[in-house]
Formats: sequence, C-alpha cells, structure tokens
Amino acid sequence: MTSLTSPLLLSPSSSSPLKNPNSPSVFSLSLIRARRTLIINMAASSNDDVAVPPPSQKSPKLVTFLGKGGSGKTTSTIFAAQHYAIAGLKTCLVVHSQDPTAEYLLNCKIGSSPTTCNDNLSAVRLETTKMLLEPLNRLKQADARLNMTQGVLEGVVGEELGVLPGMDSIFSALALERLVGFFGNAAQRKNQKDKFDIIVYDGVSSEETIRMFGATSKARLYLKYLRNLAEKTDLGRLAGPSLLRLVDEGIGLSNKNSNLNGKMSSEIWDDLEQILERGSSVFADPCRFGCYLVMDPNSPTSLNCALRYWGCAIQAGAQVSGAFGIESPNSCAKLAETVKKTFMPLPCASIPHISMGAPVKWNEIVPNIVNRDAHDLLTGPTSDKSGITCTVKFDPASKSVTLLMPGFDKSEIKLYQYRGGSELLVEAGDQRRVIRLPSQIQGRVGGARFVDRSLIITMR
Repeated sequence: MTSLTSPLLLSPSSSSPLKNPNSPSVFSLSLIRARRTLIINMAASSNDDVAVPPPSQKSPKLVTFLGKGGSGKTTSTIFAAQHYAIAGLKTCLVVHSQDPTAEYLLNCKIGSSPTTCNDNLSAVRLETTKMLLEPLNRLKQADARLNMTQGVLEGVVGEELGVLPGMDSIFSALALERLVGFFGNAAQRKNQKDKFDIIVYDGVSSEETIRMFGATSKARLYLKYLRNLAEKTDLGRLAGPSLLRLVDEGIGLSNKNSNLNGKMSSEIWDDLEQILERGSSVFADPCRFGCYLVMDPNSPTSLNCALRYWGCAIQAGAQVSGAFGIESPNSCAKLAETVKKTFMPLPCASIPHISMGAPVKWNEIVPNIVNRDAHDLLTGPTSDKSGITCTVKFDPASKSVTLLMPGFDKSEIKLYQYRGGSELLVEAGDQRRVIRLPSQIQGRVGGARFVDRSLIITMR
C-alpha cells in the first residue's frame, strides 16, 4: 500500500509588413491564407494516410475562450465565429447560456437546433433540460434489446426530470463530442446531418469550461479504480460487462458495427480506456483545439483573472493558444504592451470594441485590416508543434522539473508523491495534475522554488 507524503509548501525564491494596407484585396488574401492554413492543420491532425479530403470531412476544430465575466468573452467568441465563416469555413457557434447577448450581437434568434445566421455560420443554444431526453431514450432502446431492467427503465418519464447541479457540464461535453468527435467515432460523424469545420463554444462559465478540459483525463483515473472493482470482486465480475454494454449502446461511444457484444471484460475496459485517451489528447493538440484568454486591458482584475485561468487550463491538461485584449475607446499602445508582457510567451492580439447601440455590422468589423494580428492568432499554428507553449520541462543534468504555473502564488501550490518517485501530483487552482517523471530524474522531491511564474522542482 502506498502512502501520501505531507504537502510540500514552496519556499520563496530568489511578419512582414503589408505593401498596401488600404487595399481591399489584402484582407481577401489574408482570409485565403487563413483558410488554407486551417485546412492543412485539420488534415495534419487526422490519422488518415490517404489523400486529404475537403475540410468538412475532417475532424472539426474546437475553439473556446476563457475570461472574467464582463471582460468580453461572448464578444470574442462571436468575433471568432464570424472570422472563420468569412474565411469560408463552415462554422457553428455553440452557446450554453440563457444570456441573450449572443442573439443581439448576431442579430439572429438562436434555437436548440443549428440556425443559419449568415453564410457559413450557424448557431445553436444548448438546453440541458431538452438534452436529458436523448440519452435516456437511447438507454431505453438499449434496455429493450438487452432486457436488463425488466421494463423498469421504460417507465421513467423523461419530461418529469429536471437539471441537477453538474449536469450542464456533462451534457455540454456530450453535445460537443457529437459535433467535434473527441472520442474518434468516425461512424458517428459520418452520419451527422450537419457537418462543420469549426465549432466555437461559449460555455456556462470559464470554470465549467476548464472542468470540461480535464474531464476525460480525470475520468481515466476513475475508470482504473472501477476496473479494479469490476475485475477483483464477485459482484463486479457478474454485473460489470452487462452494465458497460448498456451504457455503451445507450450513449453510443462505439459504432453500431463494432459494439461490445461478445467481447471479454478486459477488452471492454481497454476499449473505454482508449476512448478516453483519445478524448484527452484533443485538448493538447493546437490543430484540433484552440483556447484563448480574454481580458479588459484597462482592468487589473480582468488581467489577473485571465492569468489565473491560464494556469488552471494548464492544470486541467489543456493547451492555451493565445490571449486577446478587448480594445476600448480610450485604449492606448501602452496597455497593449502591458498585455503582451503579462502573458509572454503567449501570442497576443486585440479585438475591437463593439458598440451595443446599433446592430453590429460584422462584414465591416471583421475585415478591418487593423485586426490582422487577431486574424493571424485565430488562424492558428502552421504545424502541430509551432503553437505549443511548453508547460513541463525535464532537465536530467540538474535532475529538476520546471512547471509553468501562471496566476498562482507559491502558497497555493502543493506537491504529493505516490508510488515511489515515478510521478508527482501537483495541486493548484482546484485542479490536480499527475506529472510522470522520466527514469533519469525519478526520486524524492528535494526542494522547490517559484521563479518567473514557473515552479522549479529539484529531485534527489
């Protein structure tokens, strides 16, 4: 049996210019370049070895934003959706909130099924009360075939059920999985009525969105312990395979032609482990996932909040692609430099202030050449490596580990070790992250210090 060491409290530490910026053709060329880059990125992230098909046949890219309430998160989300749509990519804006701001900014009523707002842009509002019914009906259909509950499940009236705390995040993840395909279910995507190149997500809150980033990696740990119960207890060996088959058929994680029927229990668990592993890998791939910080440069609170969310996203296992500052009428170059300095090494850009006094003319705002940095940042990296900010560095020579942890104070970070010295568990920002150590630096923690937003851990 392994034991937990006492928490280790940290000790104090010591592009080329445009030739004709007023020409309307410049932005057209920029959009063509953006569309080409996005198509190449999505193709590169695919496992196919055949010729590259049109982007609508590839796995869509998920884009989302993190920021303090009122800092411009919804405005940034819609700006991004309009950018991708004007670039010629089929885009879906997914809103999980009853806030009508998105409808006002789009000048379009958003319903519970994708609604066309303009060319290449659709929008949908997720409503958990309605989303409850679909998986329940699937479970009923699976139970009718398997006859596991002897009709008890059939008697559940879905319309009577309400939303409990925590359900919003779960059903958001399920809805996005159907659109994006976190689990690599190609058959499910092929049967979709609406196929999109880009999914832009505006969630319930930044905290809930960050929870969703880490959901699959955290679920793998729960799965490991559930597997132990299922394989090492009589009740688990008896009931486990049947329950797993019911859930699989109801939720549809496996495609219909290769369900769990006839498989051994160990194969079922291996399948689920691989599904969750594919899901967690999406959030570390800049070609399939783009997460951006949003802040009001005039507000120190907004800046600090975005910095904190950056650290929390890293703790959840997600890759943050860049940071956006929302311009205000009195913005100045000094504020923009402050944002760049605060969020180094992340690339930064500005999004224009959007006036709420009249219907927003996105066709005039988005092509504005002043916003070229924003367009380049949203277009994403030119390869699957160039957009990655290194958050963990191993140094065998000094036998140390450096963790990028922006937004945290040294007193908020705790280290634990399980299973000897093969891994570290880092607790910060209401998140826990396991760092597996290479063999050259495995051992016990000898000390830790905080330098320039990075935690440097020395092993012995």
